[in-house]
Amino acid sequence: MSNSKRLHIVSFNIPYPPSYGGVIDVFYKIKELHQLNIEIYLHCFEYDRPQQKELEKYCTKVFYYNRASKIKSLFSSIPFIIKNRENNLLINTLKKIKAPILFEGLHTTFPLTKTIFDSKTFVRTHNIEHNYFKELAKSEANVFKKLFYQLEAIKLKKYESVLKNVTGVFSISPFEQEYFSSKYGEKCDYIPAFHEAKLIKNHSTKGSFILYHGDLRISDNIKAALFLIDVYKESSFKLVIASSDKSSVIKEIDTHQNIDFKSINNQNELKILFKKAHINTLITFQKTGIKLKLLNSLYQGKFIIGNSKMIADTGLEDLCELANTKEEILQKTGLLFSKEFSESEIEKRKEKLKSFSPNNSAKKMMEIIFK
Repeated sequence: MSNSKRLHIVSFNIPYPPSYGGVIDVFYKIKELHQLNIEIYLHCFEYDRPQQKELEKYCTKVFYYNRASKIKSLFSSIPFIIKNRENNLLINTLKKIKAPILFEGLHTTFPLTKTIFDSKTFVRTHNIEHNYFKELAKSEANVFKKLFYQLEAIKLKKYESVLKNVTGVFSISPFEQEYFSSKYGEKCDYIPAFHEAKLIKNHSTKGSFILYHGDLRISDNIKAALFLIDVYKESSFKLVIASSDKSSVIKEIDTHQNIDFKSINNQNELKILFKKAHINTLITFQKTGIKLKLLNSLYQGKFIIGNSKMIADTGLEDLCELANTKEEILQKTGLLFSKEFSESEIEKRKEKLKSFSPNNSAKKMMEIIFK
């Protein structure tokens, strides 16, 4: 591909370091597109992460924007996650540099409500957002947050029709592709999640504990961690819960001798845990897209136990053990601890993960954008 191909990418957050679901997809996409000689104009909303020089290695230019007033955003008919990213400077910059625009998540699509662009516009959907917020409301104990999530779900369901006006939609999982294509037709294409895609060289065929990792600021992950503590607390298995945030689960962890908390401060610490664990037990109570932690665990860990909402409709079902109840999880755990993670398991995984190659995904995306 020639250097003349330019692309705007509008990111909901600063996509470095790639330490949680959404930004993992954005960061590794940027890396792959850079490899294809695409000139990237990256636009980031800056709020809970500092500006990053690292992004300048892959982008022609990086722009940073502040988020809008929280109070105004709360009382708008436009969903908070979108209204809070209203920015006139962003709209003007997108218009000034002529190039197709890729909006990362519905979050960043406010410009589509304000103006019609001469350039092609695409949206990478990271979730079916109204379903995601509806499920967040179910998991949330705080009454005010629960109400906020419920209202946001209603607003998002109505707002989603903004997708009728874009050139194309890139869905992140087969399940979501089915949903978006049923509503918006042939302009929807499934592009698997972008990720690091480096299979760890397994230093041993046997690990010594079960690992659960996730961002424990998110109610679904807190619920999953508490569920797993209940599953394993009276067993002979050792469970390690890892996160960059201790959250409310630490009190519960401290009451059980066979359960530990490990703080993750960087990607390397997580990689070490993947190497030492024998099983990753991945539970979610929200069926949304594909969990990047599932892909990450398949590339870096050994055996995986997942529930239906984690692994169904991902295309990765036959690389995981399915278990939904406490009894099923304990039974599968015992079975997997009696096995070694062999070379044949690794080969099977390599073969299956070829269809999740970020390089192939980047090429497909660019063919669609620049056709």
